[in-house]
Amino acid sequence: MRVIAGTYRSRPIAAPRGTETRPTSDRLRETLFNILAQRIEGSRFADLYAGSGAVGIEAISRGAEFVLFSENAASATAAIRANLTSLGIRQNFTVEPGGTSTALKQAIRRNISFDIVFLDPPYEADAEYTRTLLTLGGEAHTSLLAPDAVVIAEHSRKQSFLPRYGDLEHYRTHKQGDAALSFYRIARAESR
Repeated sequence: MRVIAGTYRSRPIAAPRGTETRPTSDRLRETLFNILAQRIEGSRFADLYAGSGAVGIEAISRGAEFVLFSENAASATAAIRANLTSLGIRQNFTVEPGGTSTALKQAIRRNISFDIVFLDPPYEADAEYTRTLLTLGGEAHTSLLAPDAVVIAEHSRKQSFLPRYGDLEHYRTHKQGDAALSFYRIARAESR
């Protein structure tokens, strides 16, 4: 794996050892960041179920102001820290090893809201997708999400998601190979 563009372009990123994580492919990451291009510079970005941290590192490389990396697998957390160190990234990020629920509670406590949230749990972990999307679309969204925030879930193209999770509404799906990206935003007041 490698960083695709920006400050750290073409620099290698190591994947965690073992089979606990499934890295987002370079091609899908490139597609994601092409879609988000106008939103990245100066954004606050959450990389939930971060694995190697490749998505969050790509955000930093392209100018994100702050990135939260959330991961509970010890090998993945170690890989994120090693990747950040090897790239010389020393600030404007937090690595939360307690998992997504803990990371989101910490963000609320620290008064951090996000412009972009990317979540990529194991494809078979339907409950993780639902729990996280409901948290982001529930009452906590006023604390966790900027008013024009976008939430993106990477998943198997065979999975289907609800059109709404609380106040989050689906507005776009992009399929590529066996994977898909589903995009959500806070519903407009008239459609709530």
